[in-house]
Amino acid sequence: MEFSLFAHMERIDASQSHEQLYEDFIEICQIADTGGMRAIWTGEHHGMDFTIAPNPFLSLVDLAHHTKNVRLGTGTVIAPFWHPIALAGEAAATDLMTKGRLELGIARGAYSYEYERVMPGMDAWEAGQRMRETAPALRKLWQGDYAHSGEFFNFPKTTTTPKPIQSDGPPIWIAARDPNSHEFAVQNDFNVQVTPLWQGMEEIETLMDRFNAAKAQYPEKAPKIMLLHHTYVGKDQDDVDTAIKELSTFYCYFGAWFQNKRPVTQGLIETLSDQDIADNKMMAPENLARDLTVGTAQQVIDRLKRYEDLGYDEFSFWIDSGMSSQRKKDSLNRFINDVMPAFS
Repeated sequence: MEFSLFAHMERIDASQSHEQLYEDFIEICQIADTGGMRAIWTGEHHGMDFTIAPNPFLSLVDLAHHTKNVRLGTGTVIAPFWHPIALAGEAAATDLMTKGRLELGIARGAYSYEYERVMPGMDAWEAGQRMRETAPALRKLWQGDYAHSGEFFNFPKTTTTPKPIQSDGPPIWIAARDPNSHEFAVQNDFNVQVTPLWQGMEEIETLMDRFNAAKAQYPEKAPKIMLLHHTYVGKDQDDVDTAIKELSTFYCYFGAWFQNKRPVTQGLIETLSDQDIADNKMMAPENLARDLTVGTAQQVIDRLKRYEDLGYDEFSFWIDSGMSSQRKKDSLNRFINDVMPAFS
């Protein structure tokens, strides 16, 4: 099993400037690069300080100048916000500028807050259908002279300029949850990204079962599957307990953004009270301690061994957490120095 980093700039209040957040983001990514991780993933989000990532291609091109070896992935672009020609072109240009290091993760998106601002009236079903029309067109555009007639897009024959450096274009990964999404990905020879969010081992097993069922339908395909999960490696149990409380607060904010009911001002959602957080029993610390990849180094190794035994090809350390930059760096360093060697 290989390892990667999933990271954004993120904040729940204005105590840190965007400039400082970006410096911290670069430094965290450099730790992943020098530490031997396979890839860095960063995504696309709009109008939300909770996840500051309006165009992952910009971030990845800049990261290419601050890192040496690590692959650079979108985790993920929101396909319905893009025209296929524009997405194919920006991805190809990014592959060129990063000297062939790009991997392209694609999703339908998740936040209705973003849908209603960028694509008013679009629901999750339509977003998924747009993603399924866009993703297969990308390789054809990279090959060139491709004309498209579909439900959402129609255009005469077009060739992406520039061409990507990688011969067949950047590897494509699809964010999948339901069985149909796994089948779509495998059928099209795309890799798969999955995240159980806070739902724990049962969901991790279910997602792998869906992937294996899709592979059984298309035995000639050989896709990879990546597990993305919130991770923290603590120096001792007290440190782990502190991290779990911080992750509980993070997930309470995640839920508030997802529900899209609280007012948002200057990109920041209305502050959750201590009572709001205490009332969210689903995200209680004791539940997250059970269900996230958190613990001391040996505890995390034991969890990762279970994922590896299930057949996951890659584990992505999801570092967004609302913690201080220093706590993130310390945890990531412990992961690289104390956990990853157990899998070398």
